[in-house]
Amino acid sequence: MSGTPAARRLPTGTMASYGFGAAAYGVKDSGFGTFLLLFYNQVVGVPAATVGLIIMIALIVDAFIDPTVGFLSDRTRSRWGRRHPWMYGAAVPIMIGWIALWNPPAMSEPATLAWLFVIAVLVRSAVSAYEVPSQALTPELTGDYDERTRIMAFRYLFGWAGGLAMLVSAYLYFLAPAPGYPNGLLNRAGYSGFAIAGALFMGLAILVSALGTHREIPRLPRPPARAGSLGDNFRELRETLRNRAFLVLILAGVCAYTSQGVAYAISNYLYSYVWGFTGFTFLYLSLSLFAGVMVAFVAAQAIGRRASKPRAATIAMLLAATLVTSPYWLRLAGLFPPVGDPRTLPLLFLLTSLGTTCGVTSYILGSSMMADVAEDSEMRTGRRSEGVFYAGGFFVQKCTSGIGIFVTGLILSVSGFPAKAVPGQVPVATLDRLTLIYILVYGGFATLAALAYSRFPFGRHEHEARLAHLAAVPVPADIQT
Repeated sequence: MSGTPAARRLPTGTMASYGFGAAAYGVKDSGFGTFLLLFYNQVVGVPAATVGLIIMIALIVDAFIDPTVGFLSDRTRSRWGRRHPWMYGAAVPIMIGWIALWNPPAMSEPATLAWLFVIAVLVRSAVSAYEVPSQALTPELTGDYDERTRIMAFRYLFGWAGGLAMLVSAYLYFLAPAPGYPNGLLNRAGYSGFAIAGALFMGLAILVSALGTHREIPRLPRPPARAGSLGDNFRELRETLRNRAFLVLILAGVCAYTSQGVAYAISNYLYSYVWGFTGFTFLYLSLSLFAGVMVAFVAAQAIGRRASKPRAATIAMLLAATLVTSPYWLRLAGLFPPVGDPRTLPLLFLLTSLGTTCGVTSYILGSSMMADVAEDSEMRTGRRSEGVFYAGGFFVQKCTSGIGIFVTGLILSVSGFPAKAVPGQVPVATLDRLTLIYILVYGGFATLAALAYSRFPFGRHEHEARLAHLAAVPVPADIQT
């Protein structure tokens, strides 16, 4: 089979199983983004800025791991194709690393930080070994412009569903209030069960996805193998960076996912200390978030069929920035109902849900555009390098828990937020500083993401013309088998 995939609609079973695999990343992302900083800062007792720095340093390691996985995945040749050996092989290491991350031994602070760094790198490397090859399947499964948006919509739906399922289980069971722990998020024992449940969920999602898409292996593009070394990977990356469309999406993604990462990492601080959430209130929050994701699942596909993806992603990101931060700047202005007012929670959940809809719509459209870049690069370089492209895209997504946690650690430090704080006992002035800095940081990154999306250089017409051209071009003679 040639390197250019056929334009086709995927069977529902294939689409569902492929999308379900993203639940593994959703579990990892929700754990890293929502609980990791809180756990190591408020439970273990490591300074927030230091935790953020360690996670940020681990992200630098990812900058080398992700493209290496993409390079090796592109060049893997087996009876199971290029991607599936990696997908199957990642399940067990992810599960082991995830359990270790949430169960650090009693050690000195430097040793605890070393444990966090090593295990974080292990977990994220194992996730890369699954997620980079898995995402690279998107442009290989179909060449259809709209079907790629549908694929990414399914991946985001299941990814968010997996993450929110773990949030709900954490808030209602594993980290629920318990004797001696009115705020269950500070109960260290609960994180052990949370870790085991997450590990099992991730392993299941990965295996279901790999098995469910296994039947597609004979239909996937099988471009001839190229001779080359690992050093060729980084030469290819340099060529990739000359691709304007890819560079635009990388810039947009770094800013968009960093803003999301800040929102994730600071969320439990805001909900627990600013809004006074406890118990079932977190369940209602999770339901409102998932409602927003469900709307985005439908909206992104409809918008992708009828409008310019770059323009729609730009507008959606700006709306997300406005809606997500609005409860906080309205609160600072004295215009938001106070805590305890019956209007507070419904209004907060509504704005949060609408902001989630806009943000996820923007992410889906952006990821769909990344799939379209594969053919643009093939036109320019004569090779398909989905693994390398999606390594870059996946590295960007890791900015959620890398740069996002680092920036949040700085926000907590600058705002003077105390360690092991008790809800209801943090000074109002401290909370005001925290929310003001959050508004500025989140809004700034989201605005930069929107500006980058607006510069994406092509759409449907150019993509379809490119596919027609590639279908008529023979495989270059210099490719070695």
